[in-house]
Amino acid sequence: AEGGDPRGWARDIRALVAERRASHHRQITVELPATLSVSALVTLADDPARLAQQIRRPLPLPPTPMARRGTAFHSWLERFFAGEALLDLSELPGADHRDTLPELDFEPLRQAFLGSSWAQRVPHAQEVPFATMIGDLPVRGRMDAVFKDADGGWTVVDWKTGRRPDGSRAAVVAVQLAAYRLAWANIVGCEPSLVRAAFHYVAANLTIAPADLLDEAGLVALIDVGTSTNAPTNAVPTESG
Repeated sequence: AEGGDPRGWARDIRALVAERRASHHRQITVELPATLSVSALVTLADDPARLAQQIRRPLPLPPTPMARRGTAFHSWLERFFAGEALLDLSELPGADHRDTLPELDFEPLRQAFLGSSWAQRVPHAQEVPFATMIGDLPVRGRMDAVFKDADGGWTVVDWKTGRRPDGSRAAVVAVQLAAYRLAWANIVGCEPSLVRAAFHYVAANLTIAPADLLDEAGLVALIDVGTSTNAPTNAVPTESG
């Protein structure tokens, strides 16, 4: 009765429980956006229902110290390759009085990178935006760095400031590299076989270059599998209400 629930809490709880129960017994479809980001493509490979939830109810990601550290490192790295290796932490974008990163948190990343083989190379391009087609689906993204190799090929590198994933997650995140490889091959007009792609985990000074990256047909198949279960073309199934 309304008199026993003056704030409406019990009513809201009943509605939420009913929604949760209903979500286990029905499936809806969500239309994909006109262009899919590479990060969304990785989510599709990992969990199509989670991507559907993100499309249906987009929510901004809260800022975290790890994200700010990654942004700061990428900013420093751009300037390092441009010849500004002595950039001070206080000069990094966003390093105001509230968001300044503790030097003990950032400095190990910088020192680890300076001790890597990548610090001795000069990238052909940095922060390369792209839009490419994978099958009939436009995909957009941004590559951290591209290096010209001595054998005439290319290596696309994505700098990672977090930990290396393991198990099945490692195969999922490799979808990002597969998309990058295809995109760079399209940009320069070469065969994808001439493009390598790698993650460099900065803190561990570890470069991972998977040898079994998906080709275009493999990426198309991944998209088809993630979007075709009882759903029309270009739709993602979800079991969330």
